[in-house]
Amino acid sequence: MSRLTLTSWHNLVKRLHELGFEGPYSGGKHPQMRRGDVTVIIPNRHEGDIGVGLLSRLLRQAGVSREEWLED
Repeated sequence: MSRLTLTSWHNLVKRLHELGFEGPYSGGKHPQMRRGDVTVIIPNRHEGDIGVGLLSRLLRQAGVSREEWLED
């Protein structure tokens, strides 16, 4: 099984779009992305990378498996 790696905010949004999510939409303090009834709160845009722990929690919240995330 392949491992998750650090990712940029732009790559996170791009991959979520590829997986059928729409957005990001502003909503409160953090942007949101939606797919059907699923809403994922994503971190604010910043220059640093998103760590593996946070990425893992975001994928779980989105209902996306590691295998789906790592597909080309």
